[in-house]
Amino acid sequence: MTISITPVILSGGGGTRLWPLSRTHFPKQYWALVNEKTLLQETALRVGSTTQFNQPLVVCHQEHRFLVAEQLRELNLTPSHIVLETEAHNTAPAIAIACLLQEDLDALLLVLPADHVIQNQNAFYEAVTAGQSAAEEGKIVTFGVQPTRPETGYGYIERGVKLTEENSIFQVARFIEKPGLETAKALLATKNHYWNSGIFLFKARAMLSELERLQPRMLESCKAALAHSKKDLDFLRLNSAAISSDDSLSIDYAVMEHTPHAAVVPVDMEWSDVGSWEALWTISNKNEQENVIIGDVITHNVHHSYIRSESQLVSIIGLDHVVVVATDDAILVTTKDQVHQIKAIVEHLKTTHRQELKSHSRVYRPWGYYQQVDLGERFQVKRIMVKPGEKTSTQIHYHRSEHWVVVEGTAKVTRGDEILLIHENESVYLPMGMKHRVENPGKIPLHFIEVQAGSYLGEDDIVRIEDVYGRAEALS
Repeated sequence: MTISITPVILSGGGGTRLWPLSRTHFPKQYWALVNEKTLLQETALRVGSTTQFNQPLVVCHQEHRFLVAEQLRELNLTPSHIVLETEAHNTAPAIAIACLLQEDLDALLLVLPADHVIQNQNAFYEAVTAGQSAAEEGKIVTFGVQPTRPETGYGYIERGVKLTEENSIFQVARFIEKPGLETAKALLATKNHYWNSGIFLFKARAMLSELERLQPRMLESCKAALAHSKKDLDFLRLNSAAISSDDSLSIDYAVMEHTPHAAVVPVDMEWSDVGSWEALWTISNKNEQENVIIGDVITHNVHHSYIRSESQLVSIIGLDHVVVVATDDAILVTTKDQVHQIKAIVEHLKTTHRQELKSHSRVYRPWGYYQQVDLGERFQVKRIMVKPGEKTSTQIHYHRSEHWVVVEGTAKVTRGDEILLIHENESVYLPMGMKHRVENPGKIPLHFIEVQAGSYLGEDDIVRIEDVYGRAEALS
């Protein structure tokens, strides 16, 4: 009898190693980096297109909740839960919460990072099927990827003895942290070491038992966070204050490195964690010059490079083995062997409080998006899109007035006590302190230009009076 498995998709990562494309408020799992679908969507489809799997459970940061909901809606996939964290607490608390949410503690859970690429889907399914019997018997099964190179950016798993002669599942002998190059070469030569994929299969009961034994305080914190959680529209908002920074542990450190029940299934599934621009170059389609070219790019005498433009024309001449990534507000230029140094740039952006670390000029909201066009002293210009049938919150600004010019579609505008229909090439003025809201009553996206003027133009100058998305704070 086929046993259904509940996928647990962990989508809380920040993805800063792929800056400037990946930002805190829009990290890599929500981008289409390899195919037409985003990494989150590819992960969800991997476990959403077969009867082997139940509805997925997704754990994400509250900032990303509408991105997750919208990207799953595009796939016609309904998750069993979208669990919201107010702070990132690493993988162990997220997995503990997923286990605690199970009505049947003998249910099998398959934990999947949302930002990984698996190009050999059949090998993935076969490995999961192979691991089911061990998971049913109480093992915590992980999946070891057959290494193809001496990779220093991945952790490794050393296999021990075979569990039975009938299968290719092994006891885990030990986990190895990211090694140096010489150690990685030695591990590759032994043939009994695998890359640690971060994918796990187990009974909820088995994982909870090990958490109770190894991390009892963390488990109690997770129980408290869940006990004081709140339903928020289609989301489950945890009381993350119950989970301390001391409880923010990876599942490898919290459980896998210490449990005697760890087992590994070797698998060759063309896997990547897309952990750097070089890794993305490796798995992407290349032209005759071994270049990956995306967007408005012109090259001459360029080889073995990754070049991506999200906006303006990018021209590259006479360079090899480089990475050039251009967004509308930032440009990265480096060699492939130096992409690991992006962390220094990210740290500088963090310490100097640069907005380019957190968000792009285009910021997505549940109703659509806004994009900064220009910013000066006492004025700001934005382009705003509202999806058909959606509306912004009813709100007031105390430090700015706004002038809206509709360029496409029809806007239904609440202006004080008035309800106005503003058509293309028409405008409306919203004085400082006036209650207002915009709604798209049509069947095509509404686009308008917003000109703000005032002494303070920050996004936190919003007092929400009513909001259909349940957002209380200005930046949610």
